[in-house]
Amino acid sequence: MPLHYFWLVIAIVTETLGTTALQASQQFTRLWPSVAVVLFYGLSFYFMALALKFMPVGIVYAIWSGLGIVMIAIIGFVLFGQRLDLPALLGLALIICGILIIHLFSGTTSH
Repeated sequence: MPLHYFWLVIAIVTETLGTTALQASQQFTRLWPSVAVVLFYGLSFYFMALALKFMPVGIVYAIWSGLGIVMIAIIGFVLFGQRLDLPALLGLALIICGILIIHLFSGTTSH
């Protein structure tokens, strides 16, 4: 895997951890989850910036936000008991399809 994809994966994971901590912070009323939000989002933007050295911003952001949405939906289901109905699942599947199309068929994934 090229290094810029590694940075992008780390950015996605840390963004997902930050969003999970955001839920756990209970609207920033709990100290340590609130600290984790700032830390993980900061790391996420740092690693996304590293990926941007090699990939266009639109592609990076599409992959980062799309996979982040899918991952946080799964985490919300598993950790927080948040249910997903059929339209939500179909929408998430379309996001994954869009990311696969960009990755597999687009010539703009790196510059």
